[in-house]
Amino acid sequence: MQLFEIKNKKCKRCYACVRICPVKAIKFEANQDFPQIMESRCIGCGHCTKVCKPNAIVYYDSKPETKALLQSGRKVAAIVSPSISGEFNDITDYRKFVEMIRALGFSYVNEASFGVDLVAWKYKNLFDEFHGKYYITANCPAIVAFVEKYYPELISNLAPIISPMAATAKVIHRKFGDEVAVVYIGPCVAAKAEARRYEGDAAIDSVLTFVELRELFVEFDINESRLEYSDFDPPLGYKGSLEPLPNGLLQAADISEDLLQGSVITTKGRNSIIEALKQFNTSIDFIKKHFNLYYNHGCLLGPGTSRGAEKFVRRTLVTDYANKRLLNFDLKEWEKYMNTFRQLDFSRTYQEDDQRIPFPSEEKIQEILRVLHKPNKEDELGCTSCGYDSCRDLAIAIASNLAKEDMCVNFALHNRQEYIKKLKVINEKLSGTQTALKESEKKARDEQQLAQEATDTISAMLHKITSGIVIVDEKLKIIRANRSFIEMLGEDAKAIDEVIPGLAGADLKTLLPYSFYNLFNYVMENNSSITNHDVPFGKTILNISAFPIRKNKTVGAIVRDMSLPEIRKEEVLKRVGEAIDKNLEMVQKIGFLLGEGASETEKMLNSIIEFYKSGED
Repeated sequence: MQLFEIKNKKCKRCYACVRICPVKAIKFEANQDFPQIMESRCIGCGHCTKVCKPNAIVYYDSKPETKALLQSGRKVAAIVSPSISGEFNDITDYRKFVEMIRALGFSYVNEASFGVDLVAWKYKNLFDEFHGKYYITANCPAIVAFVEKYYPELISNLAPIISPMAATAKVIHRKFGDEVAVVYIGPCVAAKAEARRYEGDAAIDSVLTFVELRELFVEFDINESRLEYSDFDPPLGYKGSLEPLPNGLLQAADISEDLLQGSVITTKGRNSIIEALKQFNTSIDFIKKHFNLYYNHGCLLGPGTSRGAEKFVRRTLVTDYANKRLLNFDLKEWEKYMNTFRQLDFSRTYQEDDQRIPFPSEEKIQEILRVLHKPNKEDELGCTSCGYDSCRDLAIAIASNLAKEDMCVNFALHNRQEYIKKLKVINEKLSGTQTALKESEKKARDEQQLAQEATDTISAMLHKITSGIVIVDEKLKIIRANRSFIEMLGEDAKAIDEVIPGLAGADLKTLLPYSFYNLFNYVMENNSSITNHDVPFGKTILNISAFPIRKNKTVGAIVRDMSLPEIRKEEVLKRVGEAIDKNLEMVQKIGFLLGEGASETEKMLNSIIEFYKSGED
């Protein structure tokens, strides 16, 4: 599952996402025009979606899979984060909100606050049974991913307790059956990835953000004004309703936050948690406190919430909602449920996924700083507009193939100035050659006109010739044909000529029989001419003389229709003359042979006479 995606068509390349990403999981490669999210490095905090003004970064849409579950025939339970009180302030009563969820097709609607109570109880036991080891709470999936990928040495310090989402899923499966599908609804995008970690009775089939839930309400035209009240299915949470606040979990378990005696430090927000993890890693033996960490100010302002929300207004809505719920709260029933479900297994393990990149050599860093025009130490402070805290950090990112040089504003401006200088030089050269270009253009136009006149003259001459003229390329496609040739071919060729003058591009093999176009193949392949070759064509005979124009590239031919009177008369006279010449030549040869035979006979007879005169036998 790709948790986040950048839509290039909307991206303005402002680097806001690069600046906000705590782990630099968004990179610009040298050959890329747009940023790319590296899923393996991403911790799912979703801060990039919050700062992207063009809305070019989107997260995985769970609405299709949720609708498929609701239409599958299975019973589906919704787990709703207590953060609803801060998100859905436009709904007058939370009970209307619950009924709106049921109207989508959910069989059960449970609040995750009871799962918070169970998890808080587990944390109290963990902290009270202190044996010298300090823990980091594991309720925020972005924090868990941060530790697994960038502080794997702290994995053993992550509290081995499942999140409230998974704890509530266990309660639902125990109460309603293992076959019930579970959909979690909350403010967190990272929960979509976290849900895939859990199996068995902790399984969550899909995760909807509050924004996606609003979209489903619009899609199915669900409005509170047309619905009655409905409450959450039990068990109901107690102080777990305070979970959206960073210290809500601690208060739910009555874990002391006393500055003098308390054992837990709570912090939230991007910069604070980065610093907290650094100091936990290096100085926990001095600090000696458990760390309760939340990336997005608790669960008040997660990336799955509506934009433009005011943090302190949401905080007030959460506390008001909790106070309202606790006015008539049945504490005994809650304790009964707590005793029932405390026996469930809430433990978990973690997986090391080290994504730290090897540090580049100092030589490589200095080389890149020189390219960025930052050769001196004081130049390395930078303006942070590239998304990195210093020019040195940018150079390290470039060396690690996470960024590119033109992300640096000064580098881009310097290159732009150099480019402008080069353009000025080029413009001066261009202006110096402008006159020569104009003269060349005039000469070219004159030559073109002469060439056109010559072409027109040749074309006119070709059409005046009574014999057919055709020129073809190596694929036997017609380059040019005169009117006489087209008329020889008949009505089909004339029709083509009206659309494509001169049959340019027409395939000779589709217009003429094999015995005809094969002569062109012979001339093309052998680069030799054929003279006065007769070929039957319909009711007439065509006389062809074909010759190569360009070796193995172009062949021309002169074609005469032997049925035309003037051609027939001329050809008869020519061929009679040839026959007379051949006959005379034959007579001469016969006479020569006869003369030689008479001479031999005379010699033989004289020799016989002489023999008898001598009186010999």
